[in-house]
Amino acid sequence: MLEIELTEPLPAVSYDGLHRRAWVLGRLHGEPVGACIVGLGEDGLAPDQLGALLWPELREPVAERFLAAGMSAPGTLTGDGLAADEAIWPFLVRRREALAKAPLISVVICTRDRPEQLANCLRQFEQQEYPRFEVVVVDNAPSGDAVRAVVREMREKRPGPVTYRYVVEPRPGLSWARNAGIAAAAGEIIAFIDDDEEPDRHWLAGLAAGFAGAGDIGCVVGVIVPARLDTQAQEWFEWYGGHSKGRGFTAAEFSRHGPQSPLFPLPPFGTGANMAFRGDALARIGGFDVAMGAGTPTQASEDTLAFTLVLLAGYRIAYEPAALTRHHHRQDIESLARQLHGYGVGLAAYYLAMVRHRPRVLPALLGLVPGAARYLRGGDVTGTTTAGDLPASLAGCLRRGLLAGPKAYLTSVRTQARVGPSGGWHELESGE
Repeated sequence: MLEIELTEPLPAVSYDGLHRRAWVLGRLHGEPVGACIVGLGEDGLAPDQLGALLWPELREPVAERFLAAGMSAPGTLTGDGLAADEAIWPFLVRRREALAKAPLISVVICTRDRPEQLANCLRQFEQQEYPRFEVVVVDNAPSGDAVRAVVREMREKRPGPVTYRYVVEPRPGLSWARNAGIAAAAGEIIAFIDDDEEPDRHWLAGLAAGFAGAGDIGCVVGVIVPARLDTQAQEWFEWYGGHSKGRGFTAAEFSRHGPQSPLFPLPPFGTGANMAFRGDALARIGGFDVAMGAGTPTQASEDTLAFTLVLLAGYRIAYEPAALTRHHHRQDIESLARQLHGYGVGLAAYYLAMVRHRPRVLPALLGLVPGAARYLRGGDVTGTTTAGDLPASLAGCLRRGLLAGPKAYLTSVRTQARVGPSGGWHELESGE
């Protein structure tokens, strides 16, 4: 796994005796512009060789950014890197403008009995280059004090510019936890990241830049790249599209009017592992549906439902690749199979939830049936391409999940109604 800054001399890549390929993320003045896999021989790659392998994949996005800066597009990528004037570079100008305004961002991390993963995630925020933010850890139905101890250690033993807060939500379910984080958040922007992720040091700056575009942007979603690709299961997940489902590194905006239907989220507008909302947008849609998401029978798609409700409420969603995080994918085939089955359950549950929340969308949903049928038969409805197809057994897990989704949602609605409003969340003060 390599990250290459294209405006600097390229590195030589040595062969370590184990890895025959390298996954490379190319950056241009810090902006991620493309990723590709290159082969490694026993002699490794000299800088010029690396540039020659990267250039076919990166030529077009690099040219677009040079032309936007008023500069001639480079004809090739050598080991010396690319000369680009930092002072006038549009991406850096936009980032500086966003940082000058810097709204307070509350980062909500929901976790359940995974203290080691959480600790790794929290440590990354010490390198975050953003002036105003807090981190709210929501401990969802914990079985012990391990997560609380992690947050206490971050507060006491690693003093720094980051404010860490700890909230307990005793009711199990990711949406209960997300809503508890919303209630506790002090920021006008509320961002969400999973405990098995690592935020890029410019993650929050990227989110802030996304919101700076216009007042009607209610949500910004970022790109998620793999932290590691050590196993076949992790590679298959990336071939399937990963978390970003082929959106790539081109910024985009979505509204209820297009460019794609808000009711057919394939590819999705984003994912809950890297998303941020204006507080008023979350209040407008009533937060997250507690019958949806991990920890409930529906298993997933509480994020997809929130995206659609935000669009239907009149806000826009901005896809901002500069808001980058790295995700640790499931390592074994069995875990990947369960994950894909859960995605299928959640996607089908999402459509039933939409009818429940917005009954008037039913005619529009019926018009999407042909596309859904193609999807069930394995057809391409996403408009994106991936590096390969999932094995039939894994694709079958996804389709079986789709068939189970409607019943799962109805079961979950009844279950969460019995949980009711009692219990709720409470926050532990720093001295506790």
